[in-house]
Amino acid sequence: MAEPSFETIIGELMQARAAQPNLLQFGSLLSARQYLRAYALVRRYVPPGGRVLDWGAGNGHFSYFLIRSGYRTSGFDFFGTPTICAPFEPDRYTYRLASAEDPVRLPFDDGAFDAVVSIGVLEHVREGGGDEQASMREIARVLRPGGAFICFHLPNRYSWIEFALRRLGRWSHQYRFTAAQIRALCAGAGLQPAEIRRYALLPRNIWWWKLRRLVRDEARLARWYDAADAALGALAAPICQNYLFVARKPFN
Repeated sequence: MAEPSFETIIGELMQARAAQPNLLQFGSLLSARQYLRAYALVRRYVPPGGRVLDWGAGNGHFSYFLIRSGYRTSGFDFFGTPTICAPFEPDRYTYRLASAEDPVRLPFDDGAFDAVVSIGVLEHVREGGGDEQASMREIARVLRPGGAFICFHLPNRYSWIEFALRRLGRWSHQYRFTAAQIRALCAGAGLQPAEIRRYALLPRNIWWWKLRRLVRDEARLARWYDAADAALGALAAPICQNYLFVARKPFN
């Protein structure tokens, strides 16, 4: 069976938001399309039908993408099975609760997964009493040799958006990162970086937050915004909002 297109999956998530308001990012097409890069990374680095852990599954939107893309998907978080993923249990989706007493430990066997994905999660582990390096080592443990850790939406220390939010007294990420820190985290976990990139110069979440009523969910406008974001981000990479990186577990 052919994999559904990214646009199809985004459309399904946007439709689901009507009944599940916690799918905040899918309140606008301009916001929803921020995940296109993450979708492409997964399909590039994870073999079809591979077993993938959505580490910090949250509202389940990325687990949904993984399920619909044909991956054997497991979710892990503190909140219970996401509503949007419940219809796929137990055949296509499994969920394990994290422990507040030991937030680092993953209740999975060594080498259990072809990939682990972190979508806006790694930067928050210290806030819950964890530690990024300890979590990276645990992630490396549950990856099979050759498996990939895919980290997306890791805040850039020098992001202009984060700077502006702090100056305005608005919420911003407490922990932000540099490429050197990313390489150090990978080395400390015995993982080998395959790629590290900065992206997202233009804001995305504001379109479902404050400016939702000012735009229409028009595909042409969204494609223009994507193109502008990519072009401007290439020119001003040091102050983009986020890092993405992929790191592999060596075979020996």
